[in-house]
Amino acid sequence: MKTTMHLAAQYLATAAISFIVKKEDDSHTNLGWNDHILETHEFSNGDKLGLNYQNFSLEWMQQNGSKESFSLNQSTHKEITDWISQTSISKDIQKPYKYELHYELPYNEVTDESNYELTNREDLNTLIKQRDLAQDVISSILKFNEFDSAIRIWPHHFDTGAFVIVNDNLSIGIGMAIPDSFINDFYFYISGYDGHDPVILKSVDDLKHGNYYTNEWQGFAISLNGLDNETAIDFSQTAINSYLNTIA
Repeated sequence: MKTTMHLAAQYLATAAISFIVKKEDDSHTNLGWNDHILETHEFSNGDKLGLNYQNFSLEWMQQNGSKESFSLNQSTHKEITDWISQTSISKDIQKPYKYELHYELPYNEVTDESNYELTNREDLNTLIKQRDLAQDVISSILKFNEFDSAIRIWPHHFDTGAFVIVNDNLSIGIGMAIPDSFINDFYFYISGYDGHDPVILKSVDDLKHGNYYTNEWQGFAISLNGLDNETAIDFSQTAINSYLNTIA
C-alpha cells in the first residue's frame, strides 16, 4: 500500500500545481496531515483536495466544511483525473486541471488504465500510524526546542518533515522518510546544514538509539520498526543536541 498511497498523493500534487500559484521552493505542492487525511494548501476559492487514508478516497473539501468524496478502490487513473477536473469546474476554479509532474517517481508509468485497489487494510492502518507518529514526534520536538516550522509532507519523496533555521551557521531538518536506497524501512532522520552544506560532526552525544551516518548522507537516522513515541523523541533530541552543542 506504500506505493499505492505515494502514487495517489500525486493527484494532490498535480492539483496544487494546477490551481495554486507556484513558489520557487515548490512549497505550494507540499501537504498537511490532519485526521488521517493528506490535504493540499487552499486553492484560489478556499477549497482543498484531500487523500483520506481511512476511507481510501479523494475528498474535495470546501471552505464551508462540506465534502465530496471519490473512492479510489477499483478506480482508474482516467476516472480519477476526470473527477478532479469536473469537480474543479463545478467549484468555479478557472484554471484547468492537468496531471503533470515536474519530477519522476521510481514506479511504472501511470496510464489511463492504471487501477487503484485497496489490497491490504492492515498495511494501510500501519501507514496511518506511521504518519501519526511522525506528526506527534516532530510536533513535540518543535515545541520543546521552541523551534518555528510547519510540518509538511512533500509529495515527491513523500517524507514528513520540518526545517528550522537555528542561526546563521546551522539549520536542522527533522523528519520521517519512506524506505529508500539508504534504509529499507520507514525511518526518522535529523540532519544539520550550514547553508546548503551538510554539517559533519566530529563527535556526537551518547546515542542510545539509531545511528550517525557520514558516508552517502550526513545525519542521524533510526528505523521505525518497533519504535515508540518516547524512543523517537529521545533519539531526535539527542541528535539535535549534538548539533546545537557543537555548532550553535
